[in-house]
Amino acid sequence: MLVRGAVIAGLYAALTLVLWFASFGPVQFRISEALCVLPYFLPEAIPGLYIGCIISNIFSPINLVLDLTVGAGATLLAALITYHVRIKWLAPLPPIILNAVIVGWELAFTYSSGAAFWPSFGWNALTVGLGEASVCYVLGLPLLLLLERSGVFAAARRRKIFSKSS
Repeated sequence: MLVRGAVIAGLYAALTLVLWFASFGPVQFRISEALCVLPYFLPEAIPGLYIGCIISNIFSPINLVLDLTVGAGATLLAALITYHVRIKWLAPLPPIILNAVIVGWELAFTYSSGAAFWPSFGWNALTVGLGEASVCYVLGLPLLLLLERSGVFAAARRRKIFSKSS
């Protein structure tokens, strides 16, 4: 479990940083966010995604303290909720919703003030949410379906279903 979590952290960070031009800013297509469906199968993906996001956000062009705490916190919270999702088609929703709201707030807080905050928040929530939805449903959901079909995480899925039904 430790190795899988570390591999997920490394993949998340590597994908984010290799594709940095699309990973930061008000319009984000952070390809690494496709991995946010993995907690549906694997509890070790939760700390893996969180650590990968922290590593990635060290290189963020926006407020470093906010991105390391609030931005990575959004990923952690989304991963925790995704783990408890029972319907696979809904597994991408927690990262979409939470990143739209939390990262949208973070960007508005960083780049605007006063009366401009709320329009900026709305715009940033929309653009981050659309980018997140694109990545999570276009890449993440097919990844989840492929992994489910391959049987790679069948034992993990059985443990999850058993633990939720008891």
